[in-house]
Amino acid sequence: MATATQGSSLVDVIERVLDKGIVIAGDISVSVGSTELLSIRIRLIISSVDKAREIGINWWESDPYLSSRTNELLEANQQLQSRLETLEAELKALRSAEPVS
Repeated sequence: MATATQGSSLVDVIERVLDKGIVIAGDISVSVGSTELLSIRIRLIISSVDKAREIGINWWESDPYLSSRTNELLEANQQLQSRLETLEAELKALRSAEPVS
């Protein structure tokens, strides 16, 4: 019985996958007869952060829900919304107070 003298450990495999990256793509469809009931497209990429940046994928850097500043950004957004509503109310009041010529 032949045995491998040098095997790959799980850590080696994971390191290789993260270094090179892997793409998994597939389509699932459920049909009854000729009528398609459900269609699902699956696209998955597994890579290290460095490799993802190298190939142009960095959406997590600008997603406020993945940022450590989420609460700060949401609060600033609420304050700006409140100021905007106040300014709009003042503008409406000014326009209604102007004499019509």
